[in-house]
Amino acid sequence: MADPTGFMKVPRETPKRRPVDVRIRDWREVYEEQPFADLQKQAGRCMDCGIPFCHQGCPLGNLIPEWNDLIWRGEVGEAIDRLHATNNFPEFTGRLCPAPCETACVVGINRDAVTIKQVELRTIEEAFKSGDVKPLVPDRLTGKTVAVVGSGPAGLAAAQQLTRAGHTVAVYERAEKIGGLLRYGIPEFKMEKSILDRRLDQMKSEGTRFRAGVDVGGELTGDQLRTRYDAVVLAIGATQWRELPVPGRELQGIYQAMEYLPWGNKQGLGEITKSPIDVAGKHVVILGGGDTGADCLGTATRQGAASITQLEIMPRPGNERPSSAPWPTYPMIYRVSSAHEEAGERMYSVSTEEFIGDGTGKVRALKLVETQFVNGKFEKVPGSEREIPADFVFLAMGFTGVEKSPLISQLGVDLDARGNVARDGEYQSTVPGVFVAGDAGRGQSLIVWAIAEGRSAAAAVDRYLMGRTQLPAPIEPTARPLMV
Repeated sequence: MADPTGFMKVPRETPKRRPVDVRIRDWREVYEEQPFADLQKQAGRCMDCGIPFCHQGCPLGNLIPEWNDLIWRGEVGEAIDRLHATNNFPEFTGRLCPAPCETACVVGINRDAVTIKQVELRTIEEAFKSGDVKPLVPDRLTGKTVAVVGSGPAGLAAAQQLTRAGHTVAVYERAEKIGGLLRYGIPEFKMEKSILDRRLDQMKSEGTRFRAGVDVGGELTGDQLRTRYDAVVLAIGATQWRELPVPGRELQGIYQAMEYLPWGNKQGLGEITKSPIDVAGKHVVILGGGDTGADCLGTATRQGAASITQLEIMPRPGNERPSSAPWPTYPMIYRVSSAHEEAGERMYSVSTEEFIGDGTGKVRALKLVETQFVNGKFEKVPGSEREIPADFVFLAMGFTGVEKSPLISQLGVDLDARGNVARDGEYQSTVPGVFVAGDAGRGQSLIVWAIAEGRSAAAAVDRYLMGRTQLPAPIEPTARPLMV
């Protein structure tokens, strides 16, 4: 145990965010660096529980009490070894994961939980600073080849594990650069892309080959892919976005979030001077109250929107854990992201009735109505209809499965009832030698689940190719989180 009385005498403290009026003028990450001595005190709050429920809260099975103790003692080198034992990319999860481990923390039963996510993030950052993150080149090559289609967190995790097992791995990405949603979906102010690039450099040094700008299913067919490689891993995500079929949807100025965010990232990186979807001086409405909606909010704020309104059909969550989500499950509570601190209004229990045009084919307003949840469905509140100005509308309402691309039909894989690629207990699709990892098989989920699935799928592929494997497999494909 780190500090036996740490959780009693040290209050929870997270890093400070840069002042709002400063950070909205740039695209850099919003958090300031926490002094390492303060971080050690936070790590010392860990109780080293007899039954560490944080393990169950984390799909990766991170050895949280172990590296908390090591950080408290200042043994960063040992701490990163324990962290890397279960997580290929703690610098990603430390920034982007909503930390279900913290809601499962035993200290959190009657006190503020340990700042697990921040200790994780600072551990890897200290390791990068000291040069402790080195390429792990395999001792020998197996002669087996694997194609990974998709370069998001699941694909990258699978690729790194398989490369380290000695296989020759090529990662295919249809976008112009490697990274998937990590590069084009996550705004720069949440994770600067230099963080992604330094990890890709490590993977290149280990032997992973990257093929960006390749349309698999188009210029490279599924048949060609299967002919060239001994196994294929589909990590193509669940990118079939949910639509909103209401009157006026055809008006100009209404976009899906993933049509907007990549341009904002390019603008933040200086790759373009002005986004083709630029909301400067305009009224913006965002449909969807989740993380993607908040990403749109932060992007619109930095572009200088005149007003931003974020709509959510569900009621406003409470500030405390509800009785329906007892510890250690992940509770639905009211959360304020950095983007919510900066600008915008959040409206709950409302539904979009219609998009209203200006007579020239462009949207000018959104008609909404208040809702109430009655007998298992949403019902309109009579007389609550009203309009709000909307020069731009962004739909951030989630995804409904994999994109129905030519690759799916070329490979001949089956889809399940939810629109995901069907798979068995070994992450294998209905086509032998074709495996599925991440959102493509699981459905839209968290980055920590994507990495866990990538690692587990890699173990299954290694076993398929070699008859056995020494790669760890954190989860089964049917595993579900401690969430309601």
